[in-house]
Amino acid sequence: MAGPLTASGPDGAAGPGPGAGTHLRRGLYGTLWLGGVLARRLLLLAVLLAAVFAAVELLPGDAANATSERGESSADIDARRVLLGLDRPVHERFADWMTGLPTGELGVSARGESIADLLSRPFPNTLLLGGTALLITLLVSIALGCWAALRPGGAVDRTVSATATGVLALPEFVVAVALLLTLSLWTGWLPAVTLVGADGAPASWDMMVLPVLALAIPQIGWNTRIVRAALADEADAPHVETAVLDGLSRRRVLTHHLLPGALPTITAGIATSTGMLLGGAVVVETVFNYPGIGSVLAGAVTDRDSPLIAAVVAVTGTVITLVLLAADLIRAWASGART
Repeated sequence: MAGPLTASGPDGAAGPGPGAGTHLRRGLYGTLWLGGVLARRLLLLAVLLAAVFAAVELLPGDAANATSERGESSADIDARRVLLGLDRPVHERFADWMTGLPTGELGVSARGESIADLLSRPFPNTLLLGGTALLITLLVSIALGCWAALRPGGAVDRTVSATATGVLALPEFVVAVALLLTLSLWTGWLPAVTLVGADGAPASWDMMVLPVLALAIPQIGWNTRIVRAALADEADAPHVETAVLDGLSRRRVLTHHLLPGALPTITAGIATSTGMLLGGAVVVETVFNYPGIGSVLAGAVTDRDSPLIAAVVAVTGTVITLVLLAADLIRAWASGART
């Protein structure tokens, strides 16, 4: 006879407990939810790529004119226009380019170079720059936010909050110029420009310090405010008040009760910073002559090169989509762990 915690099948054999169906439904719902989130992210990326093609089409001139050499005749330019497919409607060119995107085929630039080859060296450099800045942003902003939260309303809290507010208002270009003046031109502590090694990467690690700081400092200000606000909101939760009444130390309340509850908000802020860091990298790379996609994108805009611009957007958008998806998973896990 089956026990009280088992179910019997038609043949009397013990079947799975009642929790098995619940776990199966949760797994199914989780898979459907993840698929829906990914589909929305990819749809948004496709819309963005279509907007890129349309925006380049509205610029004066076209790739055939922009890449023409001095002395070329109108017939030569018209022939290049046909070769690049510019005689076709923009929606047809976009559709053709999109069909190759799932397989990694990014097409050919307006100057006849493989776009995948053009991005193979600079894009990893940009990922290294943005990833390092993101890691520093995460560590420093959490540390500052927690430090301020240990004594709410105190001198440290007021100082950190005021400084973070001022810093987040500074554009990356202003921060880059200030760092360039103070840490390079006036003191000579760090190199002002980035020299490229034989592998296409920065020749030494110290050449990355100023670009990383220029990217990270504004995002540290932004995320410190987010961390501090999330911890303040979580401080009103009943379980936190109970922990305080139980006589737990401030540090233990912070690490075991405040931070876990604030994790979804902190994760969302860090994920948002990913797009800002990759976008700001274009400006910072130009200031410090960093060998990233900034120069590639600037040349593509000058050449009115729709496929190359769209390829830069596609690869950066894919990275941002993956980071946002990871943030969604972390938030879902953190929210589920609290229920």
